[in-house]
Amino acid sequence: MEQLNNVKDFLTEAGIHNPTIGIVLGTGLHQLLNFIDIKKTIPYTDIPGFPVSTVEFHKGNFIYGTIANKNIVVMQGRFHVYEGHSMEQIIFPIRVMKLLGVQTLFLSNAAGGINLNFKKGDLVLIDDHINLQTGNPLTGKNFDELGARFPDMSEPYTPSLKKLLQQKAGELNIELKEGVYAAVNGPNLETKAEYRYLKIIGADLVGMSTVPEVIAANHMQLPCAAISVITDECDPDNLKPVNIAEIIKAAGKADEKLSRLLYLAILSL
Repeated sequence: MEQLNNVKDFLTEAGIHNPTIGIVLGTGLHQLLNFIDIKKTIPYTDIPGFPVSTVEFHKGNFIYGTIANKNIVVMQGRFHVYEGHSMEQIIFPIRVMKLLGVQTLFLSNAAGGINLNFKKGDLVLIDDHINLQTGNPLTGKNFDELGARFPDMSEPYTPSLKKLLQQKAGELNIELKEGVYAAVNGPNLETKAEYRYLKIIGADLVGMSTVPEVIAANHMQLPCAAISVITDECDPDNLKPVNIAEIIKAAGKADEKLSRLLYLAILSL
């Protein structure tokens, strides 16, 4: 807790005051920043005790600004298991957001579509998840100041926020599908057999992030919602090779509609 409070104090002294909305931007997703009146951009490397992103396409900035007089903090780049970060490091920024005053958390990511109804460029509202990553972010000493030892996960994604996002998607004439997200370690993409397995256990899409952050949010009773951009289609019977450049490009093409959706949802909070 001492390190969390030290970072919170550092950010407060740096000019970040009373944010109520937190946002985590996933791979290839950044256009929401165009809707924000940015007041502060602090590189992770400048924050004492803060993890540092090692992925070249995750810029690694903690951003503070406003949308319609709502104070917002944004993670421009997140942390992943495959980078060698511990679960505690991965969720550290989410806990800091909560200590700063964040009351609503939106997360985004790039994901592979297992459900054959999902096509590249689709937006998918995560309805539930399957944690296949190594470890759990709540393992170890529980910080009672943050939350209970055994948090409930019957509704990990806040129903009222999911309803809000679906409503705003309808107003924008954006199709927002829903599905179950499976989180894996990465960094390699999955084999045909693994995609078949994921489908059997009920996954509609797969990625390498988000779930630890959502577990941490639930532990702190922080309402949250997450949207995935489908960047590749994972049909094991018609599987084509894909590389990270193609994934980033596909995410970029859907970035504008995702950003408009999040912006409209934020205006309604």
